[in-house]
Amino acid sequence: MKNDVLFTKKCSVVILAAGKSQRMGFPKFSLAFNEKYSFLEEILQQYTAFGCREIILVLNDEGVAFVNKNLSILREKVQIVINKHLEWERFYSIKLGVQNLKFEYPVFIHNADNPYVNTEVLKKLLTLHSPFDFAVPVYQGHGGHPILLSTKVIHDISFEQKNDLIFSDFLKKYKKKKQCV
Repeated sequence: MKNDVLFTKKCSVVILAAGKSQRMGFPKFSLAFNEKYSFLEEILQQYTAFGCREIILVLNDEGVAFVNKNLSILREKVQIVINKHLEWERFYSIKLGVQNLKFEYPVFIHNADNPYVNTEVLKKLLTLHSPFDFAVPVYQGHGGHPILLSTKVIHDISFEQKNDLIFSDFLKKYKKKKQCV
């Protein structure tokens, strides 16, 4: 993994952390991953070490306040985007994230409540040779996360007129590549 940080990979990541976390009463991404890092800090450490060109973090207002108060060092590593329309849910957060990308590279979509990032999985997804619109890691027959979106899908999401779509339904019109891990 040390060789990976010597260059920036031609990929980005959008981390989805705008959920309300109503049942918990505080942002899920703030849960302790270990003695040193929260879920969010662990995710950011992994994608930074992997060498993602851009890291976009989609938060709600409460999440921004929490990050500013408790994790201000993260502001240096990421671009924060605020979702003001939580009623539109996940697709809108993804749309906001990809609309703020500066580079046209494939993009990982990562949920902030899942702190596990496997760099080998990221490498396998990023180095797929056959054409695909989006790629999903598969383990023991089950799809997982993160998913990797092609620039074609990113473009289509950016210009989609609707905001309240179900992401899995939106992806049904695209060519899916399953990558066994």
